Amino acid sequence: MTPQRPARVRVSHRTHLIRRAVAIGTIVIIVAAIAGYVSARDGGSDGADADSAGSTKPHHTTSTARAELDAAGHPVLSPTSGVGKPWGGTVDGLLTFRGNPTRTYYGQGPVPKRPGIDWYYPASGGMCSASSAKGVTKTWCGAGWTGQPAVFEHGGRTWVVFGAYDRAVHFMDAKTGEEILPPFPTGDIIKGSVTVDPDGYPLIYIGSRDNYFRVIALDRPGRAVELWKLSATAVSPTLWNNDWDGSGLVLDDMLIEGGENSQLHVVKLGRATGADGLATVDPKLIFHTPGWDAQVIRDLAGNRDHEMSIEDSTTVFRDTVYFANSGGLVQGWDLAPLRSGGTPTRTFRYWTGDDTDAAVVVDEHGDLYVGVEYERANDRAKEVGQILKLDPSKPDDPVVWKIDDQGSNPAGVWSTMALDRDVVYATTNGGRLMGIDRNTGEVRWTKHLPGPVWQSPVVVDHVLIEGDCSGVLHGYDVADTRQEPRELWRIDLGGCIEATPAVWKGRVYFATRAGRFFALSDSGRKTSPTAGDARGSTGE
Repeated sequence: MTPQRPARVRVSHRTHLIRRAVAIGTIVIIVAAIAGYVSARDGGSDGADADSAGSTKPHHTTSTARAELDAAGHPVLSPTSGVGKPWGGTVDGLLTFRGNPTRTYYGQGPVPKRPGIDWYYPASGGMCSASSAKGVTKTWCGAGWTGQPAVFEHGGRTWVVFGAYDRAVHFMDAKTGEEILPPFPTGDIIKGSVTVDPDGYPLIYIGSRDNYFRVIALDRPGRAVELWKLSATAVSPTLWNNDWDGSGLVLDDMLIEGGENSQLHVVKLGRATGADGLATVDPKLIFHTPGWDAQVIRDLAGNRDHEMSIEDSTTVFRDTVYFANSGGLVQGWDLAPLRSGGTPTRTFRYWTGDDTDAAVVVDEHGDLYVGVEYERANDRAKEVGQILKLDPSKPDDPVVWKIDDQGSNPAGVWSTMALDRDVVYATTNGGRLMGIDRNTGEVRWTKHLPGPVWQSPVVVDHVLIEGDCSGVLHGYDVADTRQEPRELWRIDLGGCIEATPAVWKGRVYFATRAGRFFALSDSGRKTSPTAGDARGSTGE
């Protein structure tokens, strides 16, 4: 059957030109109005803020000043254009876990074609320390879930900054592996990922199991300096513990961060540059709310009903922050009222039934991709599945599709999913790596890797990078999303790979649980101290 074409309307050439001129004039007016708003909001610009190449000197704007506006003319916190793209435009780099507020940016290519080890850290030994939780003390080495390094351009060089299990934040030259600053010590292990200030202030944001989430300055001579820290006991009520696994977001001068105390925190940072040219902050906690409610405690009915930590990294789409907790409660809160001194409101609630620690991912339509663990084995978790696509515009029935992963206990998903054109990539505790149709939820293909597989999939330049728990990092060709991908290369480094890699301009950066941090590239020739010849082999 031939589809009917819409009727064509004949328009005179003169009328067409008039309409075109009016349309162009309207666009010019709109663009000028937005530019005037941004200029007024930022105090104008005459080019005086320009600095030398590679500098991240603050332009005295925020990332939202360049964002789209809502109906009232206010900048939204995270625009739809941010899906799959770098965060803002002031600092060049991979600035937070999964790159941007929607957790959908994975780095910049090129991706190595046959990677070898460029450098590793430390030169001997490993990044290890003892840590206690729930009365059990064990030794932790390297970096694990989530553990993604930040890679960014600052002061004419490329920095790699990451927290590790040796109770320290490390500041490395991305090309040479040399320490730019001495490690910044914390009182316990660091499991989460660093966030770099997106607006050019020389600040990073990172939490530790030692009770604190910190703001750290990079512009003091010879060392990183703590400017402020937020205690996990600063608010009440709290549940669970004092760790900070999530990677915070900085939007419109607000730090948005969830803690394992199961509270969402919003801090007005008050960032500025002092008379001495150094960055300053004047933080104020302006909002917090529990990550649980009475209903989810009743629904769990004694099945670990007070294990309610927020371990995922908060996600922001437009004015809504999404996060989940280890009781399976997924929430969305509208933060727009904070701009006028109001109180945020909850706009979305969904219960998955079990521990939901992976970051919520948002696509360009505002749909959510949620990975759920399977440990409690309750009826709700069996019913709703472990890989979900949710439509928050339909709060009473948000499930678009779902996939079960209940073959063992524990099962389900610890990693954060990756969006790539018409597919979403997900991994499971049992070792499945899947390519899933974003629209239908159909599993197009599955690969089986040595599990548990907690590393979040990374996709750059049509190459899918995934690590397994035998210590092998794989690169797959995903240029054709309809076909099962061919392995392009693999490199055996030893030690379970839980931490998510960062891809930046020809190198791949990550640490393994064996204790070392690696930089891989096509020019890498070094030999791994734990795995013999670690030059990448070609794929199948």
